[in-house]
Amino acid sequence: MDELVKRFTPEVVAVEQLFFSKNVKTAILVGQARGVIVLAASNDAARLVEYSPLKIKKTITGSGNADKLAVQSMLQRELKLQQIPKPDDAADALAVAYCHQILERFNSQIPLA
Repeated sequence: MDELVKRFTPEVVAVEQLFFSKNVKTAILVGQARGVIVLAASNDAARLVEYSPLKIKKTITGSGNADKLAVQSMLQRELKLQQIPKPDDAADALAVAYCHQILERFNSQIPLA
């Protein structure tokens, strides 16, 4: 991660807030990976933003109850991809990035009072 952040020097690193319901082992592994990403971003002073799964689904599809396929289908359509993004982890990362792009564009058009 350090190498990627140094190579691409992102201004912003967007991550999904950790959510788990049943599989504690998966949650621990995801939490560890997320920690590495957060640390790499902070080491290089990239701005870190976090979005809940609900916010990501609602931003992309209009529904916080959307399933994974609905999100992937909307990504395919909006990004003019030839096929649904795969594997699921890559599609999830793309969804976080696209959610951030949408929200940043929207927020930049709202004047501060």
